[in-house]
Amino acid sequence: MTDLVARLSAVLPDAVVAQSYGVVTADVDRDRWVAAVTAVRDDPELDGSYFDVLLAVDEHPAGFDVVVRLWSVARRHGVHLRTRCPREDPRVPSLTGVFAGAAWHEREAAEMLGLSFDGHPGLTPLLLPDGFEGHPLRKERVLAARRAPWPGAVDPADRPGRPAKRVTPPGSPPPVPPGDPL
Repeated sequence: MTDLVARLSAVLPDAVVAQSYGVVTADVDRDRWVAAVTAVRDDPELDGSYFDVLLAVDEHPAGFDVVVRLWSVARRHGVHLRTRCPREDPRVPSLTGVFAGAAWHEREAAEMLGLSFDGHPGLTPLLLPDGFEGHPLRKERVLAARRAPWPGAVDPADRPGRPAKRVTPPGSPPPVPPGDPL
């Protein structure tokens, strides 16, 4: 693994490369995102020729991390490349010109987190029903299940005629008044 860290550091001299829990990760600026992924793909010693997965994570309030995992079939190792974009400007250059398989993953991240991938051929909705508003994986979004009555909201020991003890699950907003649509 130390050879992999050293080689990745040599290929991406402006990246911060670290190893944690057996995973080697390089943090790159989003302006160098496409160039960094291309350099790892094309380096014969890294042999990062197989696109495994691209995902995005809401690191509220810092912004969004976009992570791609490249796998070397011949050498049996993988590397992660990660970039961050701020909440105020949630866009990253698209990797579809480097790996065509990134198109689906970028569409998913765009739909679920509201990211924009510059240069993507078509960020059409992929998973959510027509008319859905918002981005369900953003941390500031309140889940509908948190607004609905919680099954444990009434203590079973409460008897008719006595006021029920009402509790809400941790992290949920105040209860919805009766008659208020979700």
